[in-house]
Amino acid sequence: MNRQAETQGAAEGLQAVRAQILSACHDGGRDPASVTLVAVSKTFPAPEIAPVIEAGQRVFGENRVQEAQGKWPALRADHLDIELHLIGPLQSNKAREAVALFDVIHTVDRPKIAIALAEEMARQGRRPRLFVQVNTGAEPQKAGVLPEAADAFIAECRDQHGLEIFGLMCIPPATEVPDPHFALLAKIAARNGLSGLSMGMSADFPAAIRQGATHIRVGSAIFGHRSLPREA
Repeated sequence: MNRQAETQGAAEGLQAVRAQILSACHDGGRDPASVTLVAVSKTFPAPEIAPVIEAGQRVFGENRVQEAQGKWPALRADHLDIELHLIGPLQSNKAREAVALFDVIHTVDRPKIAIALAEEMARQGRRPRLFVQVNTGAEPQKAGVLPEAADAFIAECRDQHGLEIFGLMCIPPATEVPDPHFALLAKIAARNGLSGLSMGMSADFPAAIRQGATHIRVGSAIFGHRSLPREA
């Protein structure tokens, strides 16, 4: 497929995803305005992102701080209302760059990250919205606080580090039905007074919406498939 066809396909993919969001919200009795679509643009260069911006999308997700630094400052210079989300793992030595660049960080998952973010937010005077990542499937290879430790970690972020936690994020195991994981995340959020639920990707976002997702992270359904093994 040539570049023109790829970029046209991304705009069409965006429209298809928007239609699915409307349908899922209708099925779940929800206001579509309560669901934020995070278009996951990781690994895609600026020319392939531009048509999606032109189609009206303003919220984008990236996995890596360094990659985002390389392409988003120029794109945002022309579109000041773009909101950028970090949806990939954050290393503490990248906290300074992450706080400076991102408006929302979905992957707070351990005290070292909480401390680094608190220090940088105080130093820079910027306060990105924060989600705690919960490893709902207790997968050893996956980041995130375990469900049974989530309450204590949320309290630590708030009480010890002065962080305002906006919500929770999860990535269910790829081999399991996602609905129980979405329901678990919603339950943990509710008992901690959190309104944000970042859950649902290209393969399962309608189910996530029906379970209360406020943020869905959709990549391949918009931009097409990447060469990477894990699709958002």
